[in-house]
Amino acid sequence: MLISTFNDTLTMVLAIGDGKSLEPLTTRRAVAAMPFGGSYRIIDFALTNCLHSGLRRIMVMTQYNALSLHNHIRDGWSIYNTDLGEYVMPVTPPIQSTVSTYAGNADALYKNLYLLDGAREENVLLVAGEQIYRMDYAAVLAWHNQQGADVTIGCVPPSNANGGHFQAGIDLDGDVVKAVHRNKLVANADEDLWLPMGVKVIKRTTLIDLLHTLDGADPSDLSVSELVGRNLGSCKRVAAYRFGGTSGRVTRDRYWRRLDSLDHYYTANMDLLELEPPLDLYQSNWPIRTYQTQRPPARTVPGRSCNEGICVNSIVSGGTVIAGGGVNRSVLGNRVYIDDSATVEDAILFSDVHIEEGAQVRRSICDRYLRIPAGEKIGFDAAEDARRFTLTEDGVVVIPSDYQFETSS
Repeated sequence: MLISTFNDTLTMVLAIGDGKSLEPLTTRRAVAAMPFGGSYRIIDFALTNCLHSGLRRIMVMTQYNALSLHNHIRDGWSIYNTDLGEYVMPVTPPIQSTVSTYAGNADALYKNLYLLDGAREENVLLVAGEQIYRMDYAAVLAWHNQQGADVTIGCVPPSNANGGHFQAGIDLDGDVVKAVHRNKLVANADEDLWLPMGVKVIKRTTLIDLLHTLDGADPSDLSVSELVGRNLGSCKRVAAYRFGGTSGRVTRDRYWRRLDSLDHYYTANMDLLELEPPLDLYQSNWPIRTYQTQRPPARTVPGRSCNEGICVNSIVSGGTVIAGGGVNRSVLGNRVYIDDSATVEDAILFSDVHIEEGAQVRRSICDRYLRIPAGEKIGFDAAEDARRFTLTEDGVVVIPSDYQFETSS
């Protein structure tokens, strides 16, 4: 199965979002490069799915603030043997007579038609690189071949959408896609209407034909699902793969989340701290791969006042030291330092954050390299927090890495 999947499939990971809904965390980084779960980057989930599914020819379509994403792919994913025809390769927008950006996923593929024309694989697997989920793509490809489909669209029911907002909904007749509607949909509104999850298998020749229908047209922000919907009659068979079933080799594979807002991003991290997390990071034969530098183990130590470092129900990454402070229900990145008597609760701290003595941080996201001054209180006074920082609809405080705290004279 894995050899056949590798030989017959070209994978294109779409990571072209502008990140506007996740600012200020995406001011200098792509959505796909954002930290998640302490040690990972968001794109690690899509690439890990490819790795475990036997997919070895992968193009990553990138666009906005892509430097850190390219660096992460270079450092963490240079594991393929080009002599065997394997690769993971970033693809930026082509520059011709003018410089342009991708208007949407369909436009990104259209502007790179030459890559599809030059490929030899029978199928193209299109996956979103800005979502959190684990999935056996080999099972999707097997289903696609079993159905004899030109196109297979991965779908989730609204109840499994975890708060995402969608522009397209899919009517199903059994395992066949009847129609793709362009709508502003609210998750959980209509259990009969399934939602595209950003995973599609399309015969390469069919995808080329579909993209040529855009010749001379305004690409707007057209999704690939909508492109298929516009041309449903010209496809021999459009099948649906229902996410969350029992096929594939992933345990508890019913968790899927789009990151449409800072609140969604915060909640997805907090989901990892549930008593039985809906997303299993600990399946021994499906580890999430990422780039890890050499760093010492995390530890707790007594502080200067002999307070013991305390950590309760939290994810703590390598190199982190809790020196007399307390951490509860939080996700800590690499090389975080929690000083004496400082407290962190219901928070996400990116790498190299330093919480100084006696500071209190609650229900917050702190970007990397921040130094929270001694005695500072964040997450306790909404009006004061909103004056200084970004405050989400759900009341989560977001502090960018370049924020300069006021110093007392």
